[in-house]
Amino acid sequence: MQDYSVQNKKAWEFSAYDFWISQIGTPAERAEKIKENPVGELKKYAAYFEDYEGIRVANICGSCGKKAVPLAILGAQVTVFDISKDNEKYALELAAAAGTSLDYVVGDVLEIDLKQYGNTFDVVFMEGGILHYFHDIHEFMRLMHALLKPGGKMICSDFHPLTKIMDVLNFEQKLCEGGYFSEEILECEMAHARFYEPEIREQMPKCSCRKYTMSEIINGIIQSGFVLKQFDEHPAWTNPKLPGEFTVIAVRQRES
Repeated sequence: MQDYSVQNKKAWEFSAYDFWISQIGTPAERAEKIKENPVGELKKYAAYFEDYEGIRVANICGSCGKKAVPLAILGAQVTVFDISKDNEKYALELAAAAGTSLDYVVGDVLEIDLKQYGNTFDVVFMEGGILHYFHDIHEFMRLMHALLKPGGKMICSDFHPLTKIMDVLNFEQKLCEGGYFSEEILECEMAHARFYEPEIREQMPKCSCRKYTMSEIINGIIQSGFVLKQFDEHPAWTNPKLPGEFTVIAVRQRES
């Protein structure tokens, strides 16, 4: 595991299980909400899935299972890859409470076993802002390409790169002092650190982050062998006049 991954693992295992309970309820409580409207729980991402039944989905950095469990309820076979044991605990309890199941692989995403998981998935899906946890966008995208079956699709939704220089989502995160095109590595708080009391917040482990420009992300996708199919920008929930997120749809070409 890379040094920065070890650092990020410590951060993501800092009281994560208790945090999810405080923010979204116990697994049993959250499961009831998901079962009422699993498509609704996918929010805007539902529009990017053509179907659910029987498809194999790799949910990258799938955290506590908030999106993986709705997909599983809808009939997808979901494997979550995430670095946090605390996240795994919540996600598996959530799936059980919802009457479904997940495969959950804990470890460094960049060390996913391609002998086991390569050429396996119909969809690789990521959301909620994960790209900055990986310091080499090309290495990351090559792995995503390798996980997919030929003809498979990547749904990559993330924070808009404007967040490098503006706190448009009110995350209270460190900005890139070198400007939008800076390649600096930042030590950042967890996105949910702002929910803790100051004395606890000061003790929380930091994450090692590399924030990318839009061209770095798009070129990382294309140069890893993907065919770009769609690019959408989404307004910030804090200010609809500014972009807050984006979604890229890209496919691995079928072999001729």
